[in-house]
Amino acid sequence: MSLSAHVRPPAAAVEPDTISTLPAALLYRALRSPRQVALRKKHLGVWRSYTWGEYAERAAAIGMGLRRLGVQPGDRVAVHAGNRPAWVIADMGIQAIGAVTVGLYPTAAADEVAYLLEHSESVVLIAEDEEQYDKTAAVRSGLVSLRNIVIIDPRGVDLADSMLMSFDDLEAEGRRSSDDLLTDLAAAVAELDPALPATIVYTSGTTGPPKGAMLSHANLVAASRNGESSFGVAPGDEVLSYLPLCHVAERLVSVVCALASDYVVNFGEDSDTFNQDLREVQPTFFLGVPRVWEKMMASATIKIGDAGLLKRSNYRLWLSIGRGIARRRWARGRLGPVDRMLYGFGWLMLYRPLREKLGLSRCRSAVSGAAPIAPEVLEYFWSIGIPVVEGYGQTENTAQGSIVAVDNVRLGTVGRAVPETELRLDPGTGEILTRGPATFLGYFKDQEATSAAIDADGWLHTGDVGVVDDDGMIRIVDRMKDIIITAGGKNISPSEIENKLKVSPHVREAIVIGDRRKYLTALIGIELDTVGAWAQSRGIPFTTYTDLSANPAVVELVGHWVEEVNQSFAQVETVKRFAMLPRELDTEEGEVTATQKVKRRSIEATYASLIEELYT
Repeated sequence: MSLSAHVRPPAAAVEPDTISTLPAALLYRALRSPRQVALRKKHLGVWRSYTWGEYAERAAAIGMGLRRLGVQPGDRVAVHAGNRPAWVIADMGIQAIGAVTVGLYPTAAADEVAYLLEHSESVVLIAEDEEQYDKTAAVRSGLVSLRNIVIIDPRGVDLADSMLMSFDDLEAEGRRSSDDLLTDLAAAVAELDPALPATIVYTSGTTGPPKGAMLSHANLVAASRNGESSFGVAPGDEVLSYLPLCHVAERLVSVVCALASDYVVNFGEDSDTFNQDLREVQPTFFLGVPRVWEKMMASATIKIGDAGLLKRSNYRLWLSIGRGIARRRWARGRLGPVDRMLYGFGWLMLYRPLREKLGLSRCRSAVSGAAPIAPEVLEYFWSIGIPVVEGYGQTENTAQGSIVAVDNVRLGTVGRAVPETELRLDPGTGEILTRGPATFLGYFKDQEATSAAIDADGWLHTGDVGVVDDDGMIRIVDRMKDIIITAGGKNISPSEIENKLKVSPHVREAIVIGDRRKYLTALIGIELDTVGAWAQSRGIPFTTYTDLSANPAVVELVGHWVEEVNQSFAQVETVKRFAMLPRELDTEEGEVTATQKVKRRSIEATYASLIEELYT
């Protein structure tokens, strides 16, 4: 029964101050504003809208359908798909019946899929299409817990297999089993225990097999309370969902805070159309990992470099003026009247057209997270009027660590603790510790790792080393396991050097080496698009990434940049030698995570001989 024919509230009314789970928040939205747009999806160039009422009814139908398949409270149901409405609808349906959502990265290879499904003991897998299904099909004989596979887009898949069914059929089954979906959803929500797990988020496994972090309903609701204060979002805002939904950061933006703050979540065509989708949506709030911000800046820098003299002069002038405006804004905490007027002229001359091309013309607030970012990159976006602040958190505290306030900016820091979160440094090691209602329940089937992560007083050991300045701002030094101790006993943070190197539009990756070595070296990967354009403009022939990377002119280009970056550091922190990576790092090869964080140990193993040459 659709909402158009049925508008009476379910028997169990939901009030905002009683919401203790995300499915309850979804039910509240569906009752309060059933015809208001909640989700939008682009398909074959056309955007389709889904209302809060449709969202809740479809989630309820999926939940009821899973019950018909025998899914019980506490069972794990895996979702292996890219960003699309079906992902978040499935997530809410799974959580609503007390089951636990397990997200799988779309880029995961078959062996990783097998590990995650086996470790989580998932009883149902919701796979996106034939490509994702094939990964499970190759290993499903060894998955003793897996009973059913649901395919969202079943084209090319033989559904005659008794283990398989389509997502539409699952939803239809749920609708047939219910006389009133919202009433059934309300009844299911009333049975949920907020203290129990709602989802298992597997860490990226940069140093070993992924661990499954269990987040409770209460953890997710605690994170939802901070969306408006931390991100500056409000009803009517729009976001673009593009980072993997199984990552805690995107889940926070596309599901958790969307339910709390009542904004619209847009899903683009696919990952290959990200730039076009971003330009069409022009989101009012945008979350980006450092790689995304670096890529945007590099693209703008290279394009203006190929422009005529007048355009280049205009760009440099207004970028310089914007930088001055930004610095005065940081000092005062606000824009003065003169700076407002200057920015208005700059909006006409540069900022508006540039921001429209980037897809951020309407962006009022933005966050960089998941990894450290170079202050120079943040300053660039502030200079064109995009207030990007840095946030800090991790899966184990539901991304509730700290964030920079837009009216109290200190570049290079991650601000102060978010509401309800305590934060302190371990006096012996400088490790950052957090505590609060968003701290996870522990690692699934790994009590030893859980005990190492959460101490007896409830403090989460983040594994990050930090310092606190005189104003109480936190600066991340590096991951404890990544800090380099040279042969001379000097402690060095590689990420600071790496971020400086990646400021260049020509450098995509930089991995600094030097633990127990006499000096620092680096493996450097070029940005294919920008270096390719640079080479073509100079008549330098190349056919592949490897050809281009090995070209002496390119090596010289990177070498000059390394020398320039070295001027910013003490002698012991300078890169003495470097080598060019022969190919782009790949998630499927286990070299970078889905959010583009380098798996340092994997790189050092893969390129061991290349590294040894730097010390020979």
